[in-house]
Amino acid sequence: MKTSSYTIIRLAIALSFFGHGLVRMPKLNGFSEWMVKNFENSMIPSSLVQPFSYVVPIAELIIGLLLILGLYTKQSAIAGAVLMLALLFGTCMIENWGGLPTQFIHLAFLVAVIQYSEANKMSLDFYVRRTL
Repeated sequence: MKTSSYTIIRLAIALSFFGHGLVRMPKLNGFSEWMVKNFENSMIPSSLVQPFSYVVPIAELIIGLLLILGLYTKQSAIAGAVLMLALLFGTCMIENWGGLPTQFIHLAFLVAVIQYSEANKMSLDFYVRRTL
């Protein structure tokens, strides 16, 4: 994969993660309440949903920022994939089948970032490796 194509893929998923986290941070309590309400009839207890609902926006923001910068890119993409797998499971538990395609698309972008990481040349990772 060419460097420019890889960078576009990395930035696309990075901006999505960063944007999700950024807009949720000022309304963290409201987001948490919304998520807990969505899961009230699921098999997952609210004692697990609530802490997870506070972690999601923070994780999205940090993962997105690291991917934008191209810093710890592969590790950030793996963290994002783990987060997406957790969200996929949650989406299944509330039977929100319409939400799955978007999550699968995010996961596919993250897999591409992981799989083709040798093309990550427009990044802080590449710059740091070159200067060491």
